[in-house]
Parts: sequence; structure tokens; C-alpha cells
Amino acid sequence: MTGTPPRPFPFVIGVAGGSGSGKTTVVRNIVEALGDDQVSVIEHDRYYRNHPTLRLEDRASLNFDHPDALETDLLVRHVQELRAGRPVEVPTYDFSRHARRLETDTVTPRTAVIIEGILIFTDPVLRELMDVKVFVDTDDDTRFIRRLQRDTTERGRTVESVIDQYLATVKPMHLEFAVPSRRYADIIIPLGGHNTVAIDVLLTLIRSLAIRYPAP
Repeated sequence: MTGTPPRPFPFVIGVAGGSGSGKTTVVRNIVEALGDDQVSVIEHDRYYRNHPTLRLEDRASLNFDHPDALETDLLVRHVQELRAGRPVEVPTYDFSRHARRLETDTVTPRTAVIIEGILIFTDPVLRELMDVKVFVDTDDDTRFIRRLQRDTTERGRTVESVIDQYLATVKPMHLEFAVPSRRYADIIIPLGGHNTVAIDVLLTLIRSLAIRYPAP
């Protein structure tokens, strides 16, 4: 076979988009298409920086929607290790306490690695590690409602705190960082996980990569 040689195993898929855009649904579709045993998933929000010396009230007031809030250089090193065929210890995060937990999760290299997060396209080094970049685009009202439901039911937040954070940092940071990062996407999926046509196109591409670059 002629042409450029395949990139190192595994191939990396980046799935970005605003909070509540439907990234998780798109990721789930990819995992189901390739099989649970063929995909490793890493969420960018596991890499929020830890601030153990700050009080809970002070941690809660931090801007978690700016790229500097995340230890992206650690994520880059982890993806590089996975591409080299070595497992990594991924941090875990307690969103109710705004702090990292002591335990980590072991992630092993498989056929594909999915990196999912709002701001993953803002870092040029991380982007360079991705073979396919997907941006999930959904209207602001839908995203806010989804975020409100998730944070109050899954992360122990009050309605007031979710609204305050959305107005103070989530919305302005989305406009400043997430929206401009769409230009780096190879595929943009409007309407999130409900756009079956766009998802089918994406899955066709990913299946072809899985066949072309199988795990050793």
C-alpha cells in the first residue's frame, strides 16, 4: 500500500462543544460503533487543577471555564503515553467539593482514544495529537437547561449557584474560547446527538480508521 504511513496506534478522536451540547451522546455513539473493548474515553474535566489550600467557598468562586483552570499539559502527556502503547493513571474529580480525589483510574491504550471536553481545541499541542476533531453545536437555551439539570441532580449544586456560574463565567468563556475553537474541527455536528445524519457520517469515517489502523 502506498501513501503516508499510519500514525501510531491508537488513533485519537477529539469531541468538543459547549456545556450541555450533547458531547456525551456523540461519544456514546462512537463507543457503541467500535465496541466498548476498542475505545478508551478521557474527559478533560477530570484535569481541573487542584487547590487543596483554598476553602470550599473560595474554590467554588474560581473560574472553571477558562483554559487555565485545567491541567492540559498533564492530559497531553497522558495521550502521548497512550499513543506509545502505555497505560496511564487518569485523575478523578469531585465536582461537589471542587477538588481532585485521591484515587485515579487506569486507562489503557485501545484501538481508539476519545478526548471529550469543552476546551480541548484551545490547546495547539493537544489538537496536534488528534486524528479527528469533532465539534458538537447546540443552541444556548438547550445547553443551559441540560447543564442545570445535570449540575443539580448529579453534582449537588443549587439552582441559584448554577445560574450565577453560567452568567459569570460559563457563557462569557464559551463565547471567548469554545465558539472560536470550532474553526479547528474537521466535522461540526449541529443539533448535538440528535443529528443522526451527521453522526452517521462521523461513524463511517471512524470505522474506516479502525479498519485502517487496527490495534496491534
